[in-house]
Amino acid sequence: QVQLVESGGGLVQAGGSLRLSCAASRSIFSFSTVGWYRQAPGKQRVLVARITSAGSTNYADSVKGRFAISRDNAENTVYLQMNSLKPEDTAVYYCYSRTFTFTDYWGQGTQVTVSS
Repeated sequence: QVQLVESGGGLVQAGGSLRLSCAASRSIFSFSTVGWYRQAPGKQRVLVARITSAGSTNYADSVKGRFAISRDNAENTVYLQMNSLKPEDTAVYYCYSRTFTFTDYWGQGTQVTVSS
């Protein structure tokens, strides 16, 4: 069983920055993909950003140029740097990982609230 523990959420004013962290209980080299989803109240969970084992990244159009995903292989941690935050970025952010056999794991989520 894999555990993903997120941290770094909180309340920030519009235009501010936050960095989310996701610590995995095993080597992130064991995952084909790690990334972040978010879910706003009353809406579906949607992809924010992901990074593959080869280092390729994908971003939702709404966050391109503002968010950056990265990973620290030695620390088994994935980060999401969020800059120029907007009220519409308010959501619960979930870390996820997918193994090479297509098993998905999810963190418990961390709340990000952006005030206007």
